[in-house]
Amino acid sequence: MTDWLSTPKAIADVSAVCRMPSTDLHRPPEAVAVADRYRRLERPISGAIALLLGVAVAVAVLWLPLVPGLLVAAVLVVVVRAPLFISQGTARLVADATPETVRDDFGGPTPPPLVFQWGVADAVHATGSGATYRFSYLFGLRSTTMTVETDRNADGDVRFVVTADGRPWATYEVTVASDGGDTVVDVTWSSDRRFGLNRVPQWLVAERYRVDALGTQGYTVVDRDATLSLSD
Repeated sequence: MTDWLSTPKAIADVSAVCRMPSTDLHRPPEAVAVADRYRRLERPISGAIALLLGVAVAVAVLWLPLVPGLLVAAVLVVVVRAPLFISQGTARLVADATPETVRDDFGGPTPPPLVFQWGVADAVHATGSGATYRFSYLFGLRSTTMTVETDRNADGDVRFVVTADGRPWATYEVTVASDGGDTVVDVTWSSDRRFGLNRVPQWLVAERYRVDALGTQGYTVVDRDATLSLSD
């Protein structure tokens, strides 16, 4: 019997697949390295919080009478996971690049403020209006797709809206101007989704590495005000 892989058609098909370019976009390695540092710190902290919650729930169920134990366990889960918080803020950045280069940077598939998203994503793909980032977890059993929709007005200001699996996530407004030999970038952002206490460590760790992550992309943080508050 002839091996199918040795037929001319199979060889041609395999060659065609090998010649297909990857659609996964190139990401700045220095920025990705900072994003990896963020992930290496954030994951064990988030895991420890989940473990502590599990232990507390188990103790409540095993050591208290059945009904009170279940009530306490339910309250613990609700308190930790209830969507109570929102984040927002402003930042002023300075870059050596030209205003048009900066606009292309923020209006492209890998906007600098989203470094902790595209920097750790399994795959980043450009779209006609922005980009998509794909993440997998639980050993590949579950996945999330983040979508970035970008718009630029007549003045060149950039606005991009981020969703996760079709649900609102955050909105960014970016104004770019020339100031002598530098380019000044004013960024305003707000979360479009409330999140629970279990997500606060992610926010804190991201804040820890934010300045470094922007610096590797050529942006110096002149002023920044990021807040985390209870939603109304």
